[in-house]
Amino acid sequence: MADAIEKKNILVVDDEKEIAELIEIHLMSQDYNVTKAKNGVEALKMLDENHFDLVLLDVMMPKMDGKETLKKIREKNNVPVIMVTAKTSEKDKVEGLTLGADDYVTKPIKPLELIARVKAQLRRFTVLNPNKVEIEEPDEITIRNLYINKVTHDVKVDDELIKLTKIEFDILYLLAKNPNKVFSTEEIFENVWKEKNFDATNNVMVHIRRLRNKLKEETREEKIITTVWGVGYKIEK
Repeated sequence: MADAIEKKNILVVDDEKEIAELIEIHLMSQDYNVTKAKNGVEALKMLDENHFDLVLLDVMMPKMDGKETLKKIREKNNVPVIMVTAKTSEKDKVEGLTLGADDYVTKPIKPLELIARVKAQLRRFTVLNPNKVEIEEPDEITIRNLYINKVTHDVKVDDELIKLTKIEFDILYLLAKNPNKVFSTEEIFENVWKEKNFDATNNVMVHIRRLRNKLKEETREEKIITTVWGVGYKIEK
């Protein structure tokens, strides 16, 4: 029986008709609304005109490949993006994450893994149980030269607005709301991705690296995110 919750809208971007239709079948079996695009140009137009809760983005496509499409998406949209790639090397996967992807799946598509990764990303932006009692979290955090607004997702360093993806924001907010506490990569993954260790170390380290680049850490004498070698990461108050 379908939930009373509004269905999630997923954009599938793949030039291979058979693969796109296969993905569509698996997603629709989970009661998701699915829209398909044949290339990056078409996908960007759809994203400008419609709301999507998640994008499944193939890497190898004509007109505009997945990497270039992802760059364009990240210029103005923080929608969760899962890359779909036939390349299985660690280098290719890390490159996708570095460009702004939230996760990746490899071809040939494994239906159970695909659904698990889609649900994991959507779960991060969905209130699973609105009646549960949660510890109240601060809407605004100021630590030294760092300002974070949870409601607007604004992040400022020295009054300069920093544009972050949702995962980057969630990692930063997690560390900032728990100042001086050291989080391991596994703990960060479980708190942000809301699931157990699933390629935790590589995923987290790539997102931390991207986050540090955006915060311009390499030029700062006083770092915002501190590495505790062999343990994890923290933000000192």
